[in-house]
Amino acid sequence: MTHHRDRPVCDYEGSAYRTEFWGQGRAYEDAAERLALQHLLPPTGNRLIDIGGGYGRLIPLYSGYDQVVLFDYALSQLRQAQELWGAGGSDGGPRYIYVAGDFYNLPFAPATFNTVVMVRTLHHAADALSVLQGVAGILASRGSFILEFANKRNLKAILRYLVGRQDWSPFDREPVEFVSLNFDFHPAWIETQLARVGLRIRDRRAVSTFRLSLLKRWLPTALLVTLDRLCQPAGAVLPVSPSVFVRCRAQADESFHQPTSLFRCTECHSVSLKEQVGALSCTACGATFPIQDGIYNFKAPQPGSPKVSGAQSAGDEARRAEARG
Repeated sequence: MTHHRDRPVCDYEGSAYRTEFWGQGRAYEDAAERLALQHLLPPTGNRLIDIGGGYGRLIPLYSGYDQVVLFDYALSQLRQAQELWGAGGSDGGPRYIYVAGDFYNLPFAPATFNTVVMVRTLHHAADALSVLQGVAGILASRGSFILEFANKRNLKAILRYLVGRQDWSPFDREPVEFVSLNFDFHPAWIETQLARVGLRIRDRRAVSTFRLSLLKRWLPTALLVTLDRLCQPAGAVLPVSPSVFVRCRAQADESFHQPTSLFRCTECHSVSLKEQVGALSCTACGATFPIQDGIYNFKAPQPGSPKVSGAQSAGDEARRAEARG
Protein backbone atom coordinates (compact mmCIF):
# COMPACT_ATOMS: atom_id res chain seq x y z
CA MET A 1 0.00 0.00 0.00
CA THR A 2 1.23 3.47 -0.94
CA HIS A 3 -0.04 6.78 0.42
CA HIS A 4 -0.38 9.26 -2.41
CA ARG A 5 -1.10 12.70 -1.02
CA ASP A 6 -4.15 12.28 1.23
CA ARG A 7 -5.45 8.89 0.04
CA PRO A 8 -3.97 5.39 0.11
CA VAL A 9 -3.30 3.64 -3.20
CA CYS A 10 -3.05 -0.12 -3.60
CA ASP A 11 0.35 -0.62 -5.22
CA TYR A 12 1.10 -3.81 -7.18
CA GLU A 13 4.69 -2.74 -7.85
CA GLY A 14 6.94 -5.77 -8.05
CA SER A 15 4.10 -8.28 -7.52
CA ALA A 16 3.71 -11.47 -9.52
CA TYR A 17 0.03 -10.68 -10.14
CA ARG A 18 -0.01 -12.27 -13.57
CA THR A 19 1.32 -15.65 -12.42
CA GLU A 20 0.41 -15.85 -8.72
CA PHE A 21 -3.17 -14.60 -9.09
CA TRP A 22 -4.31 -15.38 -12.62
CA GLY A 23 -2.14 -18.46 -12.91
CA GLN A 24 -3.70 -20.20 -9.92
CA GLY A 25 -7.01 -21.79 -10.88
CA ARG A 26 -8.91 -18.73 -12.11
CA ALA A 27 -9.59 -19.80 -15.68
CA TYR A 28 -13.33 -19.75 -14.98
CA GLU A 29 -13.32 -16.18 -13.62
CA ASP A 30 -11.16 -14.98 -16.51
CA ALA A 31 -13.46 -16.51 -19.13
CA ALA A 32 -16.63 -15.25 -17.39
CA GLU A 33 -15.28 -11.71 -17.25
CA ARG A 34 -14.31 -11.78 -20.92
CA LEU A 35 -17.83 -12.92 -21.80
CA ALA A 36 -19.35 -9.99 -19.92
CA LEU A 37 -16.94 -7.48 -21.40
CA GLN A 38 -17.48 -8.76 -24.94
CA HIS A 39 -21.22 -8.21 -24.50
CA LEU A 40 -20.98 -4.73 -22.96
CA LEU A 41 -18.03 -3.26 -24.84
CA PRO A 42 -18.73 -1.16 -27.95
CA PRO A 43 -16.92 -3.17 -30.65
CA THR A 44 -15.17 -0.21 -32.29
CA GLY A 45 -14.01 3.27 -31.39
CA ASN A 46 -11.30 5.84 -31.61
CA ARG A 47 -9.67 5.72 -28.18
CA LEU A 48 -10.13 3.39 -25.19
CA ILE A 49 -8.51 3.43 -21.76
CA ASP A 50 -8.24 0.46 -19.40
CA ILE A 51 -7.84 1.93 -15.89
CA GLY A 52 -6.01 -0.46 -13.60
CA GLY A 53 -5.26 -2.61 -16.63
CA GLY A 54 -2.08 -4.05 -15.13
CA TYR A 55 -0.21 -6.29 -17.54
CA GLY A 56 -2.91 -5.99 -20.21
CA ARG A 57 -4.91 -9.15 -19.56
CA LEU A 58 -7.89 -7.83 -21.51
CA ILE A 59 -6.07 -6.11 -24.38
CA PRO A 60 -7.09 -8.77 -26.97
CA LEU A 61 -10.71 -7.62 -26.53
CA TYR A 62 -9.87 -4.10 -27.70
CA SER A 63 -8.96 -4.97 -31.29
CA GLY A 64 -11.63 -2.65 -32.72
CA TYR A 65 -10.08 0.51 -31.25
CA ASP A 66 -7.61 2.77 -33.01
CA GLN A 67 -5.70 3.57 -29.82
CA VAL A 68 -5.62 1.84 -26.43
CA VAL A 69 -4.24 3.46 -23.27
CA LEU A 70 -3.21 1.08 -20.50
CA PHE A 71 -3.21 2.92 -17.16
CA ASP A 72 -1.89 1.52 -13.89
CA TYR A 73 -0.09 2.69 -10.74
CA ALA A 74 2.56 -0.06 -10.91
CA LEU A 75 5.38 0.50 -13.38
CA SER A 76 6.33 -3.17 -13.17
CA GLN A 77 2.87 -4.19 -14.41
CA LEU A 78 3.10 -1.81 -17.36
CA ARG A 79 6.55 -3.14 -18.26
CA GLN A 80 5.08 -6.64 -18.39
CA ALA A 81 2.36 -5.30 -20.68
CA GLN A 82 5.01 -3.79 -22.96
CA GLU A 83 6.74 -7.15 -23.16
CA LEU A 84 3.47 -8.87 -24.05
CA TRP A 85 1.94 -6.36 -26.46
CA GLY A 86 4.65 -3.91 -27.54
CA ALA A 87 3.60 -0.70 -29.28
CA GLY A 88 1.14 -2.48 -31.54
CA GLY A 89 1.09 0.35 -34.08
CA SER A 90 2.29 1.13 -37.55
CA ASP A 91 3.93 4.10 -39.20
CA GLY A 92 1.09 6.27 -37.87
CA GLY A 93 2.33 5.85 -34.29
CA PRO A 94 1.89 3.43 -31.39
CA ARG A 95 -1.48 1.80 -30.93
CA TYR A 96 -0.81 1.02 -27.26
CA ILE A 97 0.14 3.81 -24.87
CA TYR A 98 1.35 2.97 -21.36
CA VAL A 99 0.71 5.46 -18.56
CA ALA A 100 1.51 5.22 -14.84
CA GLY A 101 -0.48 7.31 -12.41
CA ASP A 102 -3.03 7.64 -9.62
CA PHE A 103 -6.68 6.95 -10.40
CA TYR A 104 -7.68 9.77 -8.04
CA ASN A 105 -5.89 12.28 -10.29
CA LEU A 106 -6.12 11.06 -13.87
CA PRO A 107 -3.53 12.71 -16.16
CA PHE A 108 -5.83 13.01 -19.18
CA ALA A 109 -7.52 15.91 -20.93
CA PRO A 110 -11.30 16.24 -20.46
CA ALA A 111 -13.56 14.12 -22.65
CA THR A 112 -10.64 12.29 -24.28
CA PHE A 113 -11.95 8.70 -24.42
CA ASN A 114 -14.81 7.09 -26.32
CA THR A 115 -14.67 4.12 -23.96
CA VAL A 116 -13.38 3.65 -20.41
CA VAL A 117 -12.95 0.16 -18.92
CA MET A 118 -12.35 -0.51 -15.23
CA VAL A 119 -12.22 -4.17 -14.18
CA ARG A 120 -11.03 -5.42 -10.76
CA THR A 121 -9.92 -1.90 -9.86
CA LEU A 122 -12.66 0.02 -8.04
CA HIS A 123 -12.55 -2.44 -5.15
CA HIS A 124 -9.22 -0.85 -4.17
CA ALA A 125 -10.74 2.65 -3.93
CA ALA A 126 -11.26 4.06 -0.44
CA ASP A 127 -12.94 7.03 -2.14
CA ALA A 128 -14.86 5.40 -4.98
CA LEU A 129 -16.91 8.52 -5.74
CA SER A 130 -13.77 10.53 -6.52
CA VAL A 131 -12.58 7.82 -8.91
CA LEU A 132 -15.95 7.80 -10.68
CA GLN A 133 -15.90 11.61 -10.93
CA GLY A 134 -12.54 11.37 -12.66
CA VAL A 135 -13.86 8.79 -15.10
CA ALA A 136 -16.85 10.98 -15.95
CA GLY A 137 -14.46 13.85 -16.67
CA ILE A 138 -12.43 11.96 -19.30
CA LEU A 139 -15.41 10.40 -21.13
CA ALA A 140 -16.28 11.94 -24.47
CA SER A 141 -19.83 12.91 -25.37
CA ARG A 142 -21.96 9.74 -25.50
CA GLY A 143 -18.92 7.74 -24.38
CA SER A 144 -19.27 4.32 -22.72
CA PHE A 145 -18.00 3.31 -19.29
CA ILE A 146 -17.77 -0.40 -18.51
CA LEU A 147 -17.31 -0.90 -14.78
CA GLU A 148 -16.79 -4.08 -12.79
CA PHE A 149 -17.26 -3.96 -9.04
CA ALA A 150 -17.12 -6.46 -6.19
CA ASN A 151 -20.70 -7.16 -5.12
CA LYS A 152 -21.37 -6.85 -1.39
CA ARG A 153 -24.75 -8.56 -1.76
CA ASN A 154 -23.39 -11.84 -3.08
CA LEU A 155 -24.84 -15.24 -2.23
CA LYS A 156 -21.89 -16.41 -0.14
CA ALA A 157 -21.94 -13.21 1.97
CA ILE A 158 -25.71 -13.52 2.45
CA LEU A 159 -25.44 -17.10 3.69
CA ARG A 160 -22.51 -16.33 5.99
CA TYR A 161 -24.41 -13.41 7.49
CA LEU A 162 -27.60 -15.41 8.03
CA VAL A 163 -25.79 -18.19 9.93
CA GLY A 164 -23.82 -15.73 12.06
CA ARG A 165 -20.38 -16.25 10.52
CA GLN A 166 -20.10 -12.66 9.25
CA ASP A 167 -20.54 -9.42 11.21
CA TRP A 168 -21.35 -6.99 8.39
CA SER A 169 -24.69 -7.08 6.60
CA PRO A 170 -24.68 -7.63 2.83
CA PHE A 171 -27.96 -5.72 2.69
CA ASP A 172 -26.54 -2.50 4.14
CA ARG A 173 -25.83 -0.11 1.26
CA GLU A 174 -22.57 1.38 2.51
CA PRO A 175 -19.27 -0.11 1.19
CA VAL A 176 -17.45 -2.57 3.42
CA GLU A 177 -13.66 -2.91 3.69
CA PHE A 178 -13.32 -6.64 4.37
CA VAL A 179 -9.51 -6.59 3.99
CA SER A 180 -7.25 -3.54 3.97
CA LEU A 181 -7.93 -1.57 0.76
CA ASN A 182 -10.36 -4.20 -0.53
CA PHE A 183 -13.95 -3.02 -0.71
CA ASP A 184 -17.25 -4.64 -1.58
CA PHE A 185 -20.07 -2.43 -2.88
CA HIS A 186 -23.84 -2.76 -2.82
CA PRO A 187 -25.29 -2.54 -6.37
CA ALA A 188 -27.75 0.19 -5.33
CA TRP A 189 -24.92 2.26 -3.83
CA ILE A 190 -22.91 1.99 -7.03
CA GLU A 191 -25.91 3.03 -9.11
CA THR A 192 -26.42 6.08 -6.89
CA GLN A 193 -22.78 7.18 -7.15
CA LEU A 194 -22.78 6.76 -10.92
CA ALA A 195 -25.91 8.91 -11.16
CA ARG A 196 -24.23 11.59 -9.02
CA VAL A 197 -21.48 11.98 -11.64
CA GLY A 198 -23.93 11.96 -14.56
CA LEU A 199 -23.63 8.34 -15.63
CA ARG A 200 -26.70 6.13 -16.01
CA ILE A 201 -26.56 2.35 -16.12
CA ARG A 202 -27.72 1.02 -19.51
CA ASP A 203 -26.91 -2.66 -19.08
CA ARG A 204 -25.76 -5.00 -16.32
CA ARG A 205 -24.33 -8.50 -16.03
CA ALA A 206 -24.00 -10.84 -13.05
CA VAL A 207 -20.56 -12.45 -13.38
CA SER A 208 -18.76 -15.41 -11.75
CA THR A 209 -21.92 -16.64 -10.00
CA PHE A 210 -20.31 -20.06 -9.55
CA ARG A 211 -17.10 -18.80 -7.95
CA LEU A 212 -17.01 -21.50 -5.28
CA SER A 213 -13.98 -23.71 -4.63
CA LEU A 214 -16.08 -26.87 -4.48
CA LEU A 215 -17.74 -26.21 -7.84
CA LYS A 216 -14.47 -25.27 -9.51
CA ARG A 217 -12.86 -28.42 -8.16
CA TRP A 218 -15.54 -30.85 -9.31
CA LEU A 219 -17.03 -29.30 -12.44
CA PRO A 220 -15.21 -28.71 -15.74
CA THR A 221 -14.30 -25.09 -16.42
CA ALA A 222 -16.11 -25.17 -19.77
CA LEU A 223 -19.36 -26.18 -18.03
CA LEU A 224 -19.04 -23.42 -15.43
CA VAL A 225 -18.43 -20.86 -18.18
CA THR A 226 -21.49 -22.09 -20.10
CA LEU A 227 -23.64 -21.81 -16.96
CA ASP A 228 -22.28 -18.33 -16.32
CA ARG A 229 -23.09 -17.30 -19.87
CA LEU A 230 -26.70 -18.35 -19.30
CA CYS A 231 -26.98 -16.66 -15.90
CA GLN A 232 -25.32 -13.33 -16.66
CA PRO A 233 -28.35 -11.57 -18.23
CA ALA A 234 -31.01 -12.98 -15.87
CA GLY A 235 -28.88 -12.56 -12.76
CA ALA A 236 -28.45 -8.89 -13.49
CA VAL A 237 -32.04 -8.23 -12.35
CA LEU A 238 -31.08 -9.04 -8.76
CA PRO A 239 -27.39 -9.93 -8.82
CA VAL A 240 -26.06 -12.19 -6.06
CA SER A 241 -22.85 -12.91 -7.95
CA PRO A 242 -19.50 -11.85 -6.44
CA SER A 243 -18.81 -9.65 -9.45
CA VAL A 244 -21.10 -7.28 -11.35
CA PHE A 245 -20.42 -5.56 -14.68
CA VAL A 246 -22.34 -2.46 -15.76
CA ARG A 247 -22.28 -0.31 -18.89
CA CYS A 248 -22.96 3.40 -18.56
CA ARG A 249 -23.20 6.09 -21.19
CA ALA A 250 -22.11 9.71 -20.88
CA GLN A 251 -24.59 12.43 -21.66
CA ALA A 252 -24.55 14.01 -25.10
CA ASP A 253 -22.72 17.33 -25.32
CA GLU A 254 -23.17 18.88 -28.75
CA SER A 255 -21.05 21.90 -27.82
CA PHE A 256 -17.99 19.79 -27.12
CA HIS A 257 -14.91 19.88 -29.37
CA GLN A 258 -12.49 16.96 -29.33
CA PRO A 259 -9.34 17.96 -27.38
CA THR A 260 -6.07 18.12 -29.27
CA SER A 261 -4.10 16.94 -26.25
CA LEU A 262 -4.23 13.49 -24.69
CA PHE A 263 -2.67 14.48 -21.39
CA ARG A 264 -3.22 17.10 -18.74
CA CYS A 265 -0.91 18.22 -15.94
CA THR A 266 -1.77 16.55 -12.64
CA GLU A 267 -0.45 19.58 -10.75
CA CYS A 268 -2.38 22.47 -12.34
CA HIS A 269 -4.65 20.55 -14.76
CA SER A 270 -3.50 22.48 -17.80
CA VAL A 271 -3.65 20.57 -21.09
CA SER A 272 -0.60 22.44 -22.40
CA LEU A 273 2.08 19.77 -22.10
CA LYS A 274 5.11 19.67 -24.35
CA GLU A 275 7.00 16.46 -25.04
CA GLN A 276 10.76 16.77 -24.71
CA VAL A 277 13.52 14.19 -24.63
CA GLY A 278 12.56 11.78 -21.88
CA ALA A 279 9.82 13.92 -20.32
CA LEU A 280 6.59 15.86 -20.64
CA SER A 281 6.71 19.45 -19.44
CA CYS A 282 3.73 21.61 -18.48
CA THR A 283 4.02 25.03 -20.07
CA ALA A 284 1.56 26.49 -17.55
CA CYS A 285 3.20 25.58 -14.22
CA GLY A 286 6.52 24.02 -15.25
CA ALA A 287 5.88 20.58 -13.74
CA THR A 288 7.84 17.84 -15.52
CA PHE A 289 6.85 14.19 -15.82
CA PRO A 290 9.33 11.52 -16.96
CA ILE A 291 8.92 9.16 -19.88
CA GLN A 292 10.66 5.98 -18.74
CA ASP A 293 11.33 3.37 -21.42
CA GLY A 294 8.17 4.36 -23.25
CA ILE A 295 5.97 4.67 -20.14
CA TYR A 296 4.52 8.09 -19.31
CA ASN A 297 4.95 8.42 -15.54
CA PHE A 298 2.52 10.80 -13.85
CA LYS A 299 2.84 9.34 -10.36
CA ALA A 300 4.74 12.46 -9.25
CA PRO A 301 6.54 15.37 -10.97
CA GLN A 302 10.28 15.07 -11.30
CA PRO A 303 12.33 16.56 -8.45
CA GLY A 304 12.76 20.28 -8.95
CA SER A 305 9.37 20.80 -10.59
CA PRO A 306 7.67 23.87 -9.11
CA LYS A 307 4.71 23.60 -6.77
CA VAL A 308 1.32 24.77 -7.99
CA SER A 309 0.32 28.17 -6.67
CA GLY A 310 -3.15 28.98 -5.36
CA ALA A 311 -3.78 31.13 -8.42
CA GLN A 312 -2.93 28.23 -10.72
CA SER A 313 -5.25 25.93 -8.82
CA ALA A 314 -8.02 28.49 -8.98
CA GLY A 315 -7.60 28.69 -12.75
CA ASP A 316 -8.28 25.00 -13.21
CA GLU A 317 -11.91 25.41 -14.31
CA ALA A 318 -10.98 28.11 -16.81
CA ARG A 319 -8.44 25.78 -18.42
CA ARG A 320 -11.03 23.00 -18.67
CA ALA A 321 -13.43 25.36 -20.39
CA GLU A 322 -10.69 26.39 -22.80
CA ALA A 323 -9.91 22.73 -23.56
CA ARG A 324 -13.55 22.22 -24.52
CA GLY A 325 -13.32 25.06 -27.03
